[in-house]
Amino acid sequence: MHSSTSPHHRTPPDDATPPPPQSGIPGMVIPVVVALLIGAVFVSVYLAAFHQPAPHSIPVAVVASDSEVQQLQNALDQQLPSQLDVQTYTDVEAAAEAVRHREVYGAWAPAGAGGPVLLVAGANGAAVTGLLTQTLPGASQLASSAVQVQDLVPLSAGDTRGLSIFYTAFGLVLASYLFGIISYQAAPHLRLGQRLVSLTSFGVLGGLLIPFLAGDAVFGALPGSYLTLAGLISLTTIAVGAATMTLMRLLGPAGTPLAAIVLLILGNATSGGILPTAYLPDWLSPLSRVLPVGTGVRAVQGAAYFDNDAIALAVAVLAAWIISCACLLYLVDVRAARHGQARNAPPARPLFEARDQPVG
Repeated sequence: MHSSTSPHHRTPPDDATPPPPQSGIPGMVIPVVVALLIGAVFVSVYLAAFHQPAPHSIPVAVVASDSEVQQLQNALDQQLPSQLDVQTYTDVEAAAEAVRHREVYGAWAPAGAGGPVLLVAGANGAAVTGLLTQTLPGASQLASSAVQVQDLVPLSAGDTRGLSIFYTAFGLVLASYLFGIISYQAAPHLRLGQRLVSLTSFGVLGGLLIPFLAGDAVFGALPGSYLTLAGLISLTTIAVGAATMTLMRLLGPAGTPLAAIVLLILGNATSGGILPTAYLPDWLSPLSRVLPVGTGVRAVQGAAYFDNDAIALAVAVLAAWIISCACLLYLVDVRAARHGQARNAPPARPLFEARDQPVG
């Protein structure tokens, strides 16, 4: 008796092994396309953000009458349209407190008791300090040599260029991105609960290690409360790692380059670590308030220099990322279990499917 099933038309078993990696032309072309795409996006985003940076409505306190403030605003609008937003303050002390809490980026008192005074926060970066020093005295028609410049929030002695927070964040995001990838590559069938415990452990240990290295114990580049910084860095690390894991779980191999673009490139470029987010183009600026990196960097800056500015908002945003990603991973696993797929394993398919080849 002959079998009704032809040897060339066998039904694949339910536990069929994943297809082999791409070979031939697709295997040669796909790495080129993906790597060039990521490189082009990196160059485009960073050049768009920083090749000609200009601020957008940076708030500045001015201790003067309303009429004098309006005259100053008109003069500034002629020199630097829409770059400085002048706000009236009644006394120098109130303006100084606003600078210390990052409510404004500087304060100008043209009729101070000891002469004209410009209050700045060096922790905002050299670009902001230089802009205010060069423009406000000139717009007020006062000689810059007669102006007293006081730095109310200077940079740490171990961070003379103000870039330590950016490099710390970049390394942090890179490590979290790699963790998300390695987690699935090293243990594709790990239970979700175990995977989340691993992620939490990574985040907590990173939060304890990074402020130790960047703080007074080693480099002296990041002042502030060790425990506060450790908590913020832990949350940021977990949020980025969770986002990477979620993209990989939802999209399979395509999630890896997408996570690189969203978290590594867009996240770091809009973080405010190089320049304040007020310098970002309008199409990039909103990302600084919603991506984990931007909210985390601003909170770390607040904890280090600006009397804990933006910490509450960062905790809320980062917690929302972590909870949302954990819920998505759980829902995907539930759906996969109903369809008999491997628990927690990303879809086992290549980035781009090749057409089936006829059997010879």
